[in-house]
Amino acid sequence: MSNSDFGLIGLAVMGQNLVLNVESRGFQVSVFNRTTATTDAFVAAHPDKKLVGTKSLEEFVQSLASPRKIMIMVKAGGPVDAVIESLIPLIDQGDIIIDGGNSLYTDTERRDKWLGDLGFRFIGAGVSGGEEGARKGPAIMPGGPASTWDVMKPIFESIAAKAEGEPCVTHIGPGGAGHYVKMIHNGIEYGDMQLICEAYNIFKAAGFSAAELATVFTDWNNGDLESYLIQITAEIFKQTDPETGNPIVDMVLDTAGQKGTGKWTIMNAVENAVVCSTINAAVEARILSSMKEKRVAASTELQGPETTLSADKAELVKKVHDALYASKIISYAQGLDLITTMSAEKDWNLDLGKIAAIWRGGCIIRARFLNDITAAYRTNPELSNLMLAPFFKDLLNGFQQNWREVVSMATLAGIPVPAFSASLGYYDSYRSAVLPANLLQSQRDFFGAHTYERTDKPRGEFFHTDWPEVIG
Repeated sequence: MSNSDFGLIGLAVMGQNLVLNVESRGFQVSVFNRTTATTDAFVAAHPDKKLVGTKSLEEFVQSLASPRKIMIMVKAGGPVDAVIESLIPLIDQGDIIIDGGNSLYTDTERRDKWLGDLGFRFIGAGVSGGEEGARKGPAIMPGGPASTWDVMKPIFESIAAKAEGEPCVTHIGPGGAGHYVKMIHNGIEYGDMQLICEAYNIFKAAGFSAAELATVFTDWNNGDLESYLIQITAEIFKQTDPETGNPIVDMVLDTAGQKGTGKWTIMNAVENAVVCSTINAAVEARILSSMKEKRVAASTELQGPETTLSADKAELVKKVHDALYASKIISYAQGLDLITTMSAEKDWNLDLGKIAAIWRGGCIIRARFLNDITAAYRTNPELSNLMLAPFFKDLLNGFQQNWREVVSMATLAGIPVPAFSASLGYYDSYRSAVLPANLLQSQRDFFGAHTYERTDKPRGEFFHTDWPEVIG
């Protein structure tokens, strides 16, 4: 048997599906898993596939054609480093190691330097699409040297999802750029999911049944809100619990998990002084959801309004549609603004048009309006904020009244809408020529002599007032 074109380490579900995807495109694939029984069972389950099961890393490495292309699909952090350390004595200079997990981009940059100094090549590749995407075509966000991308391009383009005839993969940029963009993708995903959940909560308070919600979300998915997340939400509302006969969504405990990429996004936003309030609200909402026992106890002590939500259902659907769409634009705008800032900071020269284009298929946040985002950045690569692209500016101007009414009615009814509210707050702050920060800066100068600029003087000149002494 000839040497394999590609190798993968880590045969959990994502790894297995990626292997089957690669093999289906005409490549022979070698596989290795720490538990040999997993390797044996996987290969045995696919006797007609060009798969080479190996029982040791040495055998695995020897089975690969040069330059070796080795993808690691193991848990982020220490396990990735451990696999790399085990591979180093076995591979040759010029061989390529690909980390396809959700690694923190700073870890990827460290590994890129580590392996580069030893003469090896490294790619940190964000892979989005879940189990189905891995099998049928994910969105792939590879970072690393352009020359390494050239070697991997035939395989990556063949296995990626396709949108508008284009593969949902491109060379993102050097070093940790690929995993960084995947991190922001996941942050936007957090925002998207929380906004959908807030829309659901409003509808639930207005008395919508699961069947009605399935219809609403199906209709939305057939319109301008078409997206993977809207589509699966419609399917969720159609499912009945076989044990109780109730809608399955009503039987799921309201405590959400998270793996860290949302929190990483917020931490990076703070470090770069970029506002990501929608994503932050989504992360905090998951944290609050995990405080189930405290919330149950507080519900008996803390009062809410006596007002309940009452509205014409058809009218409410339209208003929530507009609020969801507008807030969704803000989530993307904030994430893309963070990418722009980080690109300049790291000199990555990231192309937002290309990034938005590969998000149009395969990934979790794929949505119809990513075509419009792609067009906006291809038309104006220097666009300062997505909200200012003509298409999105017109939408926000048109939707803002219903957006306000949804946030107002939810607040008056005591329905938490942190991501809707944060999105609207960002929109209103960004469009305000004057903010009350003049008072804030006066306060800073009062207690700390931090100085301030004046409205009647050129920018960059700073002044200080001798404020009166306050005793108390």
